[in-house]
Amino acid sequence: MSATLRTLEGQDEAVILREIQTALQGLKFGSVEITVHNGQVVQIERKEKIRLQQPNHKTS
Repeated sequence: MSATLRTLEGQDEAVILREIQTALQGLKFGSVEITVHNGQVVQIERKEKIRLQQPNHKTS
């Protein structure tokens, strides 16, 4: 996964909330981490986990 640099000059709250919402869209397993420095959001990181399930084997 690559990083995307986005400028949030002035830090409009609506813009930050939209970025957080975008990070959450489609996320089934994982986390969204928001980094704050001096009272301002400086980074939003999305970590996604893909779960692979083994087929169920029933024994008789």
